[in-house]
Amino acid sequence: MKKLINEPGAVVDEMLDGMVAAHPELRRLDGTNVLVRDDAPVEGKVAVVSGGGSGHEPTHAGYLGDGMLDGAAAGEVFTSPTADQLNEMIQATDAGDGVLCVVKNYEGDVMNFDTAAEMAGMEGVDVEQVVVNDDVAVEDSLYTSGRRGVAGTIFVHKCAGAKAAAGGDLGEVKAVAEKVVDNVRTMGMALTSCVTPEKGEPTFDLGEDEIELGIGIHGEPGTERADVMSADEITEYLTENVLDDLDLDEGEEVVTMVNGMGGTPLSELYIVNRKLQSILDDRGVETWDAWVGDYMTSLDMMGCSVSVLRVDDELKELLGAPAETPGLTVTE
Repeated sequence: MKKLINEPGAVVDEMLDGMVAAHPELRRLDGTNVLVRDDAPVEGKVAVVSGGGSGHEPTHAGYLGDGMLDGAAAGEVFTSPTADQLNEMIQATDAGDGVLCVVKNYEGDVMNFDTAAEMAGMEGVDVEQVVVNDDVAVEDSLYTSGRRGVAGTIFVHKCAGAKAAAGGDLGEVKAVAEKVVDNVRTMGMALTSCVTPEKGEPTFDLGEDEIELGIGIHGEPGTERADVMSADEITEYLTENVLDDLDLDEGEEVVTMVNGMGGTPLSELYIVNRKLQSILDDRGVETWDAWVGDYMTSLDMMGCSVSVLRVDDELKELLGAPAETPGLTVTE
């Protein structure tokens, strides 16, 4: 294992300190692995928060800032934050208008967010939650009951954050988040396994002439192992599975995301996007916007995921609304 780390057990702590040093608009809650906007709680606004295991950067704290998240809790690598830390995040971001928690569908995350919401509720905080389950690859997995929450979560952060910034109340912000969840689908693949700092070796074995289809974001193996395929063949496999599940009609509009898993060059992601847009064009589906980059990674894994979000006028307005965060900036 060759990584730019010191002690494996210090990776998350040192990463968060380095992030705050680079982005003084963020601050770390004392004694926790929670980052919040430096101006939190923001008066007159519903707070939108998220969190989960580390190793997916820029998810989650990379989306802290105007127009997106107010708080983000970092667990250890691929491990949910504790309920106590999630509770501290919720209470630190609540300005009296309530808090929406965006939770990826992994059992540890769901359980700990549920507990944290109960704890915060006992202190008088109005808390609502949405659970993201956009992965079409599997219904149940090593970490989940039902579908996994993966890169489509970033669209939820963006739309819910924009609705909150525009003055929406807690019910309205939750409704927008649920609308995104209902209309986004994702599928991913890996060319290589990732290597976690604590383990120091690949999470799963993958031959030189093999790829993994349907992988999650924690290094868990996918649903099918196949011989190496071309970029176009891989993109067609991922996209067709996503589109078949989303059941788009000709003439509908979408926003797409080609998301890198952490170890894939941007040039290769653009090659995937080229084929993705061709497939959509052939189906008569209109792309309103296309996102390409590393939005939700799996450490150093080589691979990508394809997400497609069906949009209407409301979601287009929210996706296009200004946002300024370390991981995503949208200007008018």
